[in-house]
Formats: sequence, C-alpha cells, structure tokens
Amino acid sequence: QVQLVESGGGLVQPGGSLRLSCAASGTILGTKDMGWYRQAPGKQRDLVATITSGGGTSYADSVKGRFTISRDNGKNTVYLQMNRAKPEDTAVYYCNAGVVTTGARYLEVWGQGTLVTVSS
Repeated sequence: QVQLVESGGGLVQPGGSLRLSCAASGTILGTKDMGWYRQAPGKQRDLVATITSGGGTSYADSVKGRFTISRDNGKNTVYLQMNRAKPEDTAVYYCNAGVVTTGARYLEVWGQGTLVTVSS
C-alpha cells in the first residue's frame, strides 16, 4: 500500500509564510514527478507547482515568485514554501506523486489534502 501524508496547513495572515510537507510511504522504490494542487470552495482543483525527480520545477502564474516547491528524494518528500500569502491562496492543498512500487508498478497517488486559510 502506498500513501501520501501531508502536513503543515493552517491559518496564516496575509503576507505571511507557511510550509507544506508531503511524504510518500509504503512499499515504494522511489518517486517520479511530484506536485501540489489546490481547490478553493466551489472551484475546480488547479495545479500549483510541480517538480521532477531531477529537480525541474514549474509554477502556476498566480504563485510564481511567491511559492517554492522542493523535494528530498531520500525521504520521498515534497515541500511547498508559501511566502507573501494572499487571501486568494485559501484552499485545500493536495499533494500528488508518481510512485514506483517494489512490485515495479507505477502509481499516481493523491494525498488527503490539507487546509490553508489566509486571513487576518
């Protein structure tokens, strides 16, 4: 069984910072592309940022220059550093990863989501 466990969500003031973490666990050999998505109330789930196993990154225009995605391949963990948070960043943030299992299968896995609220 493979799962992604997110942590780090919560309440942050506008202009503040927050760091999300997502760790893959289970019968895995490693992870491929990893990313963060978010879903605000009443809206669709949108891509926030992705990172390849080699460290290549991409960002949604709305977060460029404010958010940074990074990863620790040894820990099968991806991070999202959120700086200069805005109220419109309020959403449930979901981690996504391509995982290679010990059975040589490739799975796309989602985390359970963590709520980020930007408010004074």
